[in-house]
Amino acid sequence: MASGGPAVPRYTEAMLLASRIRHCRRCGTAIERRTPPDDNRERAVCPACGEIHYENPLNVVGTVPVWGEQVLLCRRAIEPRHGFWTLPAGFMELGESTAQGAARETDEEAGARIELQGLFTVLNVVRVGQVHLFYRARLLDTDFAPGSETLEARLFHEHEVPWDELAFRTVRQTLEHFFDDRRRGQFGIHCGDIA
Repeated sequence: MASGGPAVPRYTEAMLLASRIRHCRRCGTAIERRTPPDDNRERAVCPACGEIHYENPLNVVGTVPVWGEQVLLCRRAIEPRHGFWTLPAGFMELGESTAQGAARETDEEAGARIELQGLFTVLNVVRVGQVHLFYRARLLDTDFAPGSETLEARLFHEHEVPWDELAFRTVRQTLEHFFDDRRRGQFGIHCGDIA
């Protein structure tokens, strides 16, 4: 590997076999896996109509909502990780920006009203084909109305956070960065990879 940057992960055979695309979205024919002449990696290609189907990562967007010295966490009412704690987040929808999606997810999951304060973490979860983006947010009040995907929404001081009951590594890393930055008195943007 050349110095000066992180290694770029390659698609593995297992990742390709785990593909969600099985049939052409245009004509319904079973797809084949091959490298198109003008490409550099294997794709899902329809042998009948020639349509090339690209599979791209999904964006998960959310917030770190703060009230004074406390952060808002939601206890999940759905799988995966039912009953575990998370930051309000979910899949970005078409037709919205990452910031709009983060605000929407915070409203849907916690029923919380917020003011976004800026992008905080960008975490690549390559093994599941996702990128998680969390924004810092200031809570406008403490009247929460959790939606159907949340058992409860609650504020935690750092020493109260249920670290062993957090649903996802991206949530843990985001909270660790948040509390570290708060102690330093300066918030940055943190990027990383989750193995």
